[in-house]
Amino acid sequence: MICLSINSATRFLKRWQNWICAGSLIILLMIGCRIYPHPALRDTLPVSRIIQDHHGKLLRLTLAKDDRYRLWVPLRQISPSLINAVLLHEDQWFYHHLGINPYGIARGAVVTYVLHGHRQGGSTITMQLARLLYNLNTKTPWGKIKQIYYATQLELFYSKNAILEAYLNLAPYGGNVEGIQTASLIYFNKNAAQLTIPEALLLAIIPQDPNLKIKCKQKENCFVTNQRLLDTRAQLYEKWKETYPTDQNLSALMQLPLPIRPTSKLPFEAPHFVEQVLHAYPSQHAIPTTLDLNIQHLLEQQITNFTNINHQFGVRNAAALLVDTNDMSVKAMVGSANYYNPVIAGQINGTFIRRSPGSSLKPFIYGLGFDQGILHPQTILYDIPMNFSGYAPENFDGHFEGPLTATRALNLSRNIPAVWVESKLANPNFYQFLTQAKVHHLKSQQYYGLSLALGGEEITMQQEAILYGLLIHQGKLRPLRFLSTDPVQDGEKLFSDAARFMVLDILSQNKRPDETTSAITSPFPIAWKTGTSSGFRDAWTAGLFSHYVLIVWIGNFDNSSNSNSTGIQTAAPLFFNIIDALRPVTTARDLSPWNPPKGLKQVQICLASGDLPNRWCPQTGYTWFIPGVSPIKVSTLHQPVKIDSLTGKVACPPFEGKLIHTEIYEFWPSEIQSLFKKAGLSYRAPPADQACKKDYKNTRPPHIRSPHAFQTYMLRSKSENNSQTSIALSANADGNVSQLYWFANNVFIGQTSPNTTLFWQPKLVGKYHLSVTDDQGQSDSVEVTIDSIQ
Repeated sequence: MICLSINSATRFLKRWQNWICAGSLIILLMIGCRIYPHPALRDTLPVSRIIQDHHGKLLRLTLAKDDRYRLWVPLRQISPSLINAVLLHEDQWFYHHLGINPYGIARGAVVTYVLHGHRQGGSTITMQLARLLYNLNTKTPWGKIKQIYYATQLELFYSKNAILEAYLNLAPYGGNVEGIQTASLIYFNKNAAQLTIPEALLLAIIPQDPNLKIKCKQKENCFVTNQRLLDTRAQLYEKWKETYPTDQNLSALMQLPLPIRPTSKLPFEAPHFVEQVLHAYPSQHAIPTTLDLNIQHLLEQQITNFTNINHQFGVRNAAALLVDTNDMSVKAMVGSANYYNPVIAGQINGTFIRRSPGSSLKPFIYGLGFDQGILHPQTILYDIPMNFSGYAPENFDGHFEGPLTATRALNLSRNIPAVWVESKLANPNFYQFLTQAKVHHLKSQQYYGLSLALGGEEITMQQEAILYGLLIHQGKLRPLRFLSTDPVQDGEKLFSDAARFMVLDILSQNKRPDETTSAITSPFPIAWKTGTSSGFRDAWTAGLFSHYVLIVWIGNFDNSSNSNSTGIQTAAPLFFNIIDALRPVTTARDLSPWNPPKGLKQVQICLASGDLPNRWCPQTGYTWFIPGVSPIKVSTLHQPVKIDSLTGKVACPPFEGKLIHTEIYEFWPSEIQSLFKKAGLSYRAPPADQACKKDYKNTRPPHIRSPHAFQTYMLRSKSENNSQTSIALSANADGNVSQLYWFANNVFIGQTSPNTTLFWQPKLVGKYHLSVTDDQGQSDSVEVTIDSIQ
């Protein structure tokens, strides 16, 4: 039996060995074709770029390089209903043939050429893909032969699923719309995976009749009006019911008009934002962004309303940027008041161009000062005329406030205190801080001097949003995120957690500018700062609320000025309008950044001096301070003075037998006393003490106001008017100082009272060490150079 079986198998192999070899070769050839490297079908044609918001809403769909709307989506992300409808309508035997259906071709030939009926091609899905890929004219017999050849080739090279995926992504869907994902997004504003059965049945038949006719009865109500297309869908639905179980309610839905969106109504949302991400990610086709379209619309509406209302005051253009500080994602970006208005150059992205920030960067100067131990929130600063080596800043209003706390100085945006703090910064100074913050377009440090505190360098709104993000994320610098796929970076630490909180706490004490709404209770804290550039060209308000950074700018792209537009008058109202409008959609999430960090302490201080209270301080309060960093000393502002009750003058020791009493005086520096007098303020100056030695001490040494340190003074060698060849010597001093003594290279040259000018005529050219000493033994000095003009 075994021998018989072997003989039978041998005879079988001899008889069929040629066929077996041929079949094996064919199988090996097919395997080789499939394994051999060949380009992916998705790379055969260019595709569009799709930009969507954080929730998947379409912002823009661009044309591909061949002016077609074409997207590619994997087969697994296409609705099964659509796939089944396409196979049912076009190629029920798709998974059972090798690219060609002989029966379909024969039937098409008979109907077309024998019966002379409606032209039928009998094409399979593979053959239709071949026509699309190779641009074949299949209306001729030769074209049909080429189509069959390429279809066979496709079947050899690619799997059935790959062919079906390519067809669904390249099929025509009316006009210049190609691909099921493109058609789903354009016509139904949804992804191909989300198509309903009525929508899928319509899209399944369009490739065979792509003459799609759409009519809009109203602005947003558009429907298909091609009756032949609707009849074909109805016929396909009858076949569908026979093949697939169907919900009884579906028949009723099929009778309803199917809303559809034409290509003319494709969204063109957030144009400035979209153009920036298109430019930033040139090789990326599917761009999922961080933008929230609902919030974007809200900001756009607020800016439109505000510019319309304030147009009579010259407010024509504005920009706004909203960033979620949880991950630094951009939630809304409005680059201009009207993208389509050429009068205001509306297509310019105002958040991306550099403008002068005015005073809106002052919070970071104070933050550096807190970290470097220069001041704390209740440190008393002097808003008085000052000269910083030739740079004499002025306040915006031209007035001076005198002594005020750092908190008040920052919230009132006083220029001179900010410049004074900037002048004390080191390692880093403010210039170095901006460099660390990646503001890379700066000129040399010498170019700016101390003007950076007042907006001496231009900055973009996006850069400013990054800086304000420091105040709510542990002082770390984190870049903006435009795509939801961008990584969330931890960032470089530029502020201590304590310093950034103190700045945030100060700015949150800044009251709203509108009295009518100031009583509105906010569910979240708001910290904000204004800025106005020189010449009224730029008005800013920047700040934080809840977990957002909001930057608002008002100005003109042609750099024209508007005296009616300032940070507090125009930008701040728009800033708060936006916040008020956002309240219904803003949740008070984790607000821990607004709580004091560990290690930050509070200390009792004398409110008048900002120092630890001595026993004569009449009113005390509290301030935040960083242990081991913040400047803390005992106040010497309030000091007792013994007064002779009979004469009312200072009593000199010995006091035995004299009728004396003690009075408490505030010993302000001489320049503050002068400011009090000029302002007409009632100030009880300490009594002069000429008769006896003082028993109270200075709060600070004198300060030379003129001449300026390290300056060269050119003097004429001969002049009839001696005053023209003299140098003015002037200095401020403490409140209990009566006399100042001047020296040039340790040689006495004269004496004056504080704030009084002494004119000095040097006899020789060269370098001089000028010093001044008060009657308490404290001094100040400067180095100057004297040269001559012959």
